[in-house]
Amino acid sequence: MSKLFPRLFSPAKLGSRTLRNRIVFGAHTANMAENGVPTERHVAYYAERALGGAGMIVVEPMPVHRAAVLTRGNFRPDDDSVIPHFQQVTRAIKDHGAIAIQQLYHVGAHGDSDNSFHAHWSPSGLPSYHDSDGSHAMSEGEIWETIDSFVQAARRCQEAGFDGVEVWAAYLGLVDQFWTPWTNRREDQWGGSLDNRTRISREILTRIRETCGLDFIIGLSVSDEPDYTVALSRQELAEIIRLHDEQGLIDYVTCGTGSYLDFYKIMPTFLYPEKLGTDLATTLKAAVKTALVVAESHIRTPENAETVLGEKAADLVSIVRGLIADPHLARKAAADRPEDVRGCISCNQMCWGRRSRDYWISCLINPSAGREFEWGGDRFTSAAIKKRVLVVGGGPAGLETARVAAERGHDVVLAEASSRLGGNFLLAGLQPRRGQILDLLGWYERQLSKLNVDVRLNTYVEASEIASFQADTVILATGSVSPETGFQKALPAVPSLPGIERGNVFSIESVMARVVRPGKHVLLLDEGGGWRGCGTAWKLAEDGHQVTILTPDPLVGKELQRTAADFPLRRTLRQLGVTWLLDVSVLEWHGDGVTIVDHNTREQSFVPGDCLVLATTNVAANWLAKELEKTPRPFIEVGDAVAPRQAPYAFHEGRKVALRL
Repeated sequence: MSKLFPRLFSPAKLGSRTLRNRIVFGAHTANMAENGVPTERHVAYYAERALGGAGMIVVEPMPVHRAAVLTRGNFRPDDDSVIPHFQQVTRAIKDHGAIAIQQLYHVGAHGDSDNSFHAHWSPSGLPSYHDSDGSHAMSEGEIWETIDSFVQAARRCQEAGFDGVEVWAAYLGLVDQFWTPWTNRREDQWGGSLDNRTRISREILTRIRETCGLDFIIGLSVSDEPDYTVALSRQELAEIIRLHDEQGLIDYVTCGTGSYLDFYKIMPTFLYPEKLGTDLATTLKAAVKTALVVAESHIRTPENAETVLGEKAADLVSIVRGLIADPHLARKAAADRPEDVRGCISCNQMCWGRRSRDYWISCLINPSAGREFEWGGDRFTSAAIKKRVLVVGGGPAGLETARVAAERGHDVVLAEASSRLGGNFLLAGLQPRRGQILDLLGWYERQLSKLNVDVRLNTYVEASEIASFQADTVILATGSVSPETGFQKALPAVPSLPGIERGNVFSIESVMARVVRPGKHVLLLDEGGGWRGCGTAWKLAEDGHQVTILTPDPLVGKELQRTAADFPLRRTLRQLGVTWLLDVSVLEWHGDGVTIVDHNTREQSFVPGDCLVLATTNVAANWLAKELEKTPRPFIEVGDAVAPRQAPYAFHEGRKVALRL
């Protein structure tokens, strides 16, 4: 029994099963199916989390009907041919000691015709909040067809070996649309009174019980949306859940956050508080008598999970992104080693960020996510031949290369030119609310120390010094730097910003590293649309600077749309007094302001400012590679030293190279 997390690692009775602990790897769209069926990628992904100690795994939602198909990687609906494929998934989960549940969903009005080639179905024909389409008001026959599709999906789940199903009634999906008076304007037996509005869910759950038996676990997933008056309140949800619980229709209920009205809270980034799902969970826990309550949403760590259970806010805790980032979180926490857990940084960049573009999901800090079947999970085998490895550069690529090489038994030296590890990633961790990055860098420092990696800070390596390290393999992870030319992609014929020689033009990196002191009124040219520019603007505004963002994009935070962070960020920036000009580029820096051009009208205007900060594309810091190219010594480049990119590709290349050593 864990001394640090006694509640989290106590068993829990759920229906006819007993969970080994109270950690749930909750449902989320991994989007890994091919031709509508799970593949070895899918099997290994879930197996790794079961092997890592999760008590219950809820496999991603199965669309129960063609109208419910939402993504390219969704499972095939209405087809018994999926059963043998899912038997591989359930076997992998249960063989490693976890309970296997599958979520069943129907998005109702919020479908995706590009994937479904089917009209969106809803109670009353309201518009979709997923795309720009309208929806079809369901006939009574179509309602019964949908009810039966849930039941048949549950039957297939049982035949595939699942211990139960979780019916999705969250985020203002179809079931929630029937429950909610704003979306259910029917005047027949499916609308109006609470009894009528809950008829569809009660019919679904009753018929699943009749078909699959009393031993089959049935859960219900709901979500908290307190910011919209048209959504159900917590007390209204409590009344609905109490009704289902009293009728013995559910064994548990999962409490998430957000909805299609406010998609940003569904997968909350670091802009939101942690433990978001606990408020609704607390309310529902007071309403039920027999069903267990699962708290979900931004509960990333064992410490948070133990707190939720200690406050009696829930019976179980769903940790999704935390288990994507470290599939062995449960095993490490059970052994009272929380310091060894690689903590999720709530960035959404490779999980929701890839899913939003309809790719299979991965993880910025855990590149094995989605590649478990190729890389042997998030575990390492010893190298056949021990080597002495020199890694030059302590940013993401260098850190992961050094760690994994050492995990595999190599003798590793990590040389970093500055006084701290992290490279430009460290500077990102100094932006507001991004302390999770600093926690991650602390994790790397602890792991490198445990693995006896020889970390040498303040060590700038010249080509002539490489031989002195007596390394069998040299890895260059020297990162990237600002070109400091002011070149803008939107003005390709202008190689350098006119007037840059007048001074007071700074790179993002120099500002965040506090190498320079910007003036009171900062003009920030952002051509990236990501956290480099936007996070720096936030930091400057918090420090009391007047900030104006200049961008050629049609909105601030263009690249953050995929991570569901753009709107909360813009709201925060506005609250801090940050202003912006869109669809513009800088023609000249005058020392006291800039001349900008509006790309829509070609009109030019002057914007005053004390300094200009550049968030433009970096260049590879590859001068060491160029020197080594003149010698016979072989080397390997990884991360931004190859080409400046976002952080996940640096972690990925570091892991990939180290696995091949």
